[in-house]
Amino acid sequence: MLVLGRKPEEYVVIDEKIKVKVIKSENGLLRLAIDAPKDMNIIRGENWESLQEK
Repeated sequence: MLVLGRKPEEYVVIDEKIKVKVIKSENGLLRLAIDAPKDMNIIRGENWESLQEK
């Protein structure tokens, strides 16, 4: 696992296809913007974990 620190408005690009940008950070909470191809599924962690348990 890669762990990065990013400030608001900074981003990372994954495989030249996915852009993850920090759009807001306050009180230890982050808001992220994810730009990815429409055919790619994006699933929140808690939903992904519940699918793995089945």
